Amino acid sequence: MRITILTLTFALPGCRSLKEKRQRMGGLHERLGRNPAIAVCESGDHERHDASEWTFVVVGHTSRAVASLCSEIEEKCLQTVDGRVMEATRERL
Repeated sequence: MRITILTLTFALPGCRSLKEKRQRMGGLHERLGRNPAIAVCESGDHERHDASEWTFVVVGHTSRAVASLCSEIEEKCLQTVDGRVMEATRERL
């Protein structure tokens, strides 16, 4: 079993409230957390309006499968989140 921890840090320019932040990040947990190979949570910047940090724990039988899922997560975030990915880190366990 292969495990990778993917952490994405988002900048949300112009975001003025936690409610707006939830709307802009909307559904990220629901869309990506449905896959049994992915666990997802908002891991940082909880009280900031203009930033958000999310962590994904990705598991798979091969390194290639895990890397593919991580790339898929990054791509979906780029397409669906109304903000910019400022940092993406991967930690293999």
